[in-house]
Amino acid sequence: MADVDMATGANGSGDHSWAARSVEGWIVIVTGLNEETTEEDLQDLFGDFGVVKNLSMALNRRTGYVMGYALVEYAEKEQAEKAIKETDGTTFLEKTIRTEFAFAKAPAGARRGPGGSGAGGVGARRGRDREASPSRR
Repeated sequence: MADVDMATGANGSGDHSWAARSVEGWIVIVTGLNEETTEEDLQDLFGDFGVVKNLSMALNRRTGYVMGYALVEYAEKEQAEKAIKETDGTTFLEKTIRTEFAFAKAPAGARRGPGGSGAGGVGARRGRDREASPSRR
């Protein structure tokens, strides 16, 4: 994915054909958040683009403040695209935020799942690990 400009998509026009859906919806990653941002602040901002199915903010365990990023989930790709288009590079609570899809599709021809063919796969190690385990002797 190194050849794709994440801010504008593959062709520079905001095309998000590379974006991948999560298990339940389309997830937007928001970075550059003010450390005092609340879930309510984000709900107010991103709720304007559609129903927010889920919102997650990482907090610093020591300070309790936001770590600077959040994940916002929408049911529809169009809602997520509109949120990205209208919020990326804007000022929110005195900080410039960046928004983009959190997941990308695997490159064409990429192997799926662990293992695959060859001796280096997970399946190839499984038997050897069992034999070497002291608890299984």
